[in-house]
Amino acid sequence: MGKLNGKVALITGGNSGIGLATAKLFVAQGAKVVITGRNQATLNAATEEIGPVNSIAVQADTTDPEQMKKAAIAAVEAFGGLDIVFANAGISGHTPAGGTELSLFEDIMKVNVTGVFFTVQSALPYLRTGGSIILNGSVLANAGSPGYSAYAASKGAVVSMAKVLVSELSPRGLRVNTLLPGATRTPIWGQPEGLAKMESALTRSIPLERLGEPNEIANVALFLASDESSYVQGAEISVDGGAGSSPFGAPIYR
Repeated sequence: MGKLNGKVALITGGNSGIGLATAKLFVAQGAKVVITGRNQATLNAATEEIGPVNSIAVQADTTDPEQMKKAAIAAVEAFGGLDIVFANAGISGHTPAGGTELSLFEDIMKVNVTGVFFTVQSALPYLRTGGSIILNGSVLANAGSPGYSAYAASKGAVVSMAKVLVSELSPRGLRVNTLLPGATRTPIWGQPEGLAKMESALTRSIPLERLGEPNEIANVALFLASDESSYVQGAEISVDGGAGSSPFGAPIYR
């Protein structure tokens, strides 16, 4: 018997990386899944990989409340309700002080903060009692890594937002928890050669001396989505190989 039997999940950024790994795991554990993303081609490919019987894809920009409302409604129309929201979609970028364009800084904040808030808000009318909301933060919210002010600020905002959502949504029987991934082997690095170039520098700051795998983040998301975490509320769970505890810090984004 799956840990998510009978549950319906909405996962933003479910067409690659952590979001895709989580969608596949949720379906394997008995859930029905709605994934969103901005690229229809990758959404189609992801749906085939997850399994089209138990998943649907909705092209949606998380920063557009109307598009996110349509995604939430699609979950209800396709599968009869909504139990889990994984606000996973996010972007990064190099934003050093003294050399950053306003447009890049604002884009990062808009996707990573505004997008997360409106993902949750759009789903609220349809979330059933006992539902689980999972926000994707980052170890970089506290790492002080040079060159990533916008990304770090946005993820710090997600952590703070979660605390407010806990106070607002607990009376409704909804749980809100935050994942804090460290450096993870995902397409955020670009082509494989891009990852290889960065990996040696990244692993020096990770006590476990390796990058995380998307399925390792997904396993923790599964715990937070399932009834096994029914008394876990307002938690911030690091999944970073110990990078958050390292005296060397975490030099690059997840």
